[in-house]
Amino acid sequence: MDTQHAPTLAEYITHHLKNLGTSHQEKIIDFSIINMDTVFWSIFCGVVACLVMFIVAKKATSGVPGRVQSAVEMLVEMVDNQAKAQIHGDRRFIAPLALTIFIWIALMNCLDFIPVDLFSQIFAWTGLDVHFPYHRLVPTSDLNAPVGIALCVIVMSIYYGLKIKGVKGFFHELFCAPFGPLMFPANILLNIIEYLARFISLSMRLWGNMYAGELIFLMIAILGSYAALSLGGSLFFIGHVIAGSVWAIFHILVVFLQAFIFMMLTLVYLGLAHESH
Repeated sequence: MDTQHAPTLAEYITHHLKNLGTSHQEKIIDFSIINMDTVFWSIFCGVVACLVMFIVAKKATSGVPGRVQSAVEMLVEMVDNQAKAQIHGDRRFIAPLALTIFIWIALMNCLDFIPVDLFSQIFAWTGLDVHFPYHRLVPTSDLNAPVGIALCVIVMSIYYGLKIKGVKGFFHELFCAPFGPLMFPANILLNIIEYLARFISLSMRLWGNMYAGELIFLMIAILGSYAALSLGGSLFFIGHVIAGSVWAIFHILVVFLQAFIFMMLTLVYLGLAHESH
């Protein structure tokens, strides 16, 4: 293979950052386009999470637990303790929701550890690259997935606000807090900004961190490939494998930390829906 036929860094990254959509997206926002790879891997991670938790729950024993059961019990206890600290009321639905969000987002984030060129090579070897010219593996690095999850959390917070405070209490707080009824235009504007800030804090933080991590993995991959092509296999090992492994170890913290932060913010926002100002 000759370096003349290798893609440039910009071409390589641009190709890998394109999703397999139902059509080519030309606008910044286009609700008619569905990114099929994001939908597939999101559902895949959700199904895997549900299956694992179902199997562990079915095989759970009151005796000495195994390693998997112990890990799941520690995770459930951790989420339940956080829910107790944030939710002053009925947690029968909110605590499992927070646990589901944490595991689901963590699994989607962990897809970032799969080699960036693995599926493109598989598609090329099997001749499926004609049908899958683009394939983006990590759903949370596609803005659509974090925005969708964040939107669901905001809808849930509004639902609990209406359920706990009642329609009258919810809209009274919307119009009268925090400056009083005479300042209702400012109150409405401030509360709308607050909901928008919650939405942005949930979606943009997760997307930004995972998008940046994906970019670094792509740059390490292409720079390691250039080193292998031009200067020999030893530098490929140093520049690609070692550098990629070091970043992957550091990225483990980012992957689980972002899932934890998203879960905590969900609990905080749902907790605020239970309180009156």
